[in-house]
Formats: sequence, structure tokens, C-alpha cells
Amino acid sequence: MLLVLCVDLDDDVGRKTDVRTPVVGRDAVEEAAVKLATADPEDSDVNVLFQGVHLVDELAAESVEVAAVAGNERGDVSANRQVGEEVDEVLAGLSTSEEVTALIVTDGAQDESVIPVIRSRVKVDGVRRVVVRQAQDLESMYYTIKQVLNDPETRGTILVPLGILVLIYPLALLGDLLNLPGSMLGLSSALLGLYLISRGLGLGERLDGAVDRARRGLYAGRMTLISYVVAAALLVVGGVSGVEQLEAVQATSATDLTATEVLAALTFGAVRWFAAAGVTTSLGQITDEYIAGTLEWRYLNAPFYVVAMGAVLHAVAAYFLQFMVLTGMAAVLTGGTLLGLASTLAFAIAETHFSERVEAG
Repeated sequence: MLLVLCVDLDDDVGRKTDVRTPVVGRDAVEEAAVKLATADPEDSDVNVLFQGVHLVDELAAESVEVAAVAGNERGDVSANRQVGEEVDEVLAGLSTSEEVTALIVTDGAQDESVIPVIRSRVKVDGVRRVVVRQAQDLESMYYTIKQVLNDPETRGTILVPLGILVLIYPLALLGDLLNLPGSMLGLSSALLGLYLISRGLGLGERLDGAVDRARRGLYAGRMTLISYVVAAALLVVGGVSGVEQLEAVQATSATDLTATEVLAALTFGAVRWFAAAGVTTSLGQITDEYIAGTLEWRYLNAPFYVVAMGAVLHAVAAYFLQFMVLTGMAAVLTGGTLLGLASTLAFAIAETHFSERVEAG
């Protein structure tokens, strides 16, 4: 018969539970293991007991028995003697005429000090040391690293700048080969600086939010998305037109332009396109609000305000460039003001009128 002998030299089972050793039999050892695991899940002797149960199940085809023996909390010579006495008790209780050999299960070198005591009483076929797969410090480090690698935000915060720093040396070598060492170092430091600035200002989150809103708008068929694209193109055209207007004014001027004239030339060339971009985006927003059923009358003021402001800025810029006389500029300013006032009053009256009709209905 093979006796699987689970050794608990410092008697954790007896001190932490109401179980008294020796414990003989698969079910009794399993019950003791469960009680010890409940009392102290971090105790390594729990694994020793469960390993003994596992060996019994694994060797079920053979004649096998399992028992748990313990010493005392001092863990010295007296503990070894206590284990020897309990082994004698276990051997005396085995009802078998077969030769008994032992397979000792321990959780470390301290418990293995009792092996000579056991060997003096029964033939030992082997010793099985239960090695717990996780140690507290190593496990914490492993799972911390694993969590960092699995978390997108933390991964980006730590690994991206670390990767850029690691790339500095190979980039420097590449720069030497291309006779551009300064450029490569400048490129790597610029990448690192841009990343740190973007993290500090939260640009990544804003960019992600903008992309997410654009994607939702695209799937929802929102007019605002198209109007923003068109407005962006109009802004680019307006910027180019402003620069061209500035170059044209400089070519026809006999003297250097003042700062006011430069600003006026840029505004005169670009403001029409910028106003068109503003009207486009406001119309897109109004369309989406109408479709969603949240449109309010005052929202309709936006295109008129943009046209009025564009006309005023265009007239002021033309006056400073001497493309318009003072009376013409005054007329445009008056017209822009009246346009904004008229739209405000008209839509306010309309909103009040229709609100009263809805309440009356």
C-alpha cells in the first residue's frame, strides 16, 4: 500500500481550525483542507493537503491511502517527535497486510527536516514538494505589468515615451550613416516633446472625442458633418484668397504696407469665403435641429448674423484699402446692423406667435 503522507510540521491545521491530527482518509483530508483554506487562504499547507487528495485520485487504481500529520508550532525537535508519533498512529490504524510505503508531501525545506523521522518508521518512495505558482511580490509585479500592458491609457502613457527614448540611439546611428545626426536627434526629441505636450493638454482625448462624434454623425446621417467639411474647404480657400489679395495690394503700393493695411488686405480677400463657411455650418446645424425636432426660432438668426458681420468686415477692410469711400462704408455698417436687428425681431415675434398658438391649441 502507498501512504500519501501530508506533513504540517508547525501544525497550522490544528492551530487555525478545529481539526485534530492525524487525519486519515481522502474525505477527511479534503475537509481539513477546506477548513484551513477558509480560515487562512494564504497558508501554503492548504496546497499540501489538496495535493495529497489529488495524488489519491490520480492513483485510484492502486492501493493508496492519504493522511495528514502535524508537529507543533515550535517546529523544532519536539515537532519532529510529534510527527513521528502521529505516523505511528496512522500506520497502526491501517487495516492491510501489504507492505506500506510512503510518499511524503511537503511545502518546503523546513517540513522536509522530518523525513529522517518518517523514514525510520516506514519505507519512503519519494518526496513531493508543493511549489505555489505565485509568490506575493512576484505575482503583484507580474499582474501589475500585465495590467499596464492591457490598459490602453496606461499603455500609451508609459510605453510610447519609453519607445521614443529607446529609438533615440538607433536614430542617431541612422543619422550618422546619412550624415544627418542633428536631424535625427531633433526628430526624436520633437516626437517626444509633442507627445508630452499632447498628453499634458489632453489633446489625445479631444481628438478621440472629435473622431467619435464624426463617426456617430456619419452613421446618423447628420448634415452638420457635411457642412463642417465644406466649411473647412471654404476656410482654406479664404486663407489663400487673403494671401493673394495681400500680394496684389503690395504689388500696386509704392511704399511698404502698414500693419493695418496688411490686416485689411487679408480680411478683404478672405472674409467672403469665411462668411460662406459660417453660413454653411449654421445651415447644417439648423437642418439637424429641425430633423431632431429641437429647432427653435432664434437658431435661424445665425446665417443672418454671419452675413451681417461678413459685410461689415468687408466694408471696413475696403475702406482702409481705399476701395470704398466713407459714405459707402457707413451705408454697409447701417445695413448690417439693420439686417441683424430685423432678423432678431422677426424670429422673436414668430417664436412668440407660434408658441401662443401651440398653447392655445
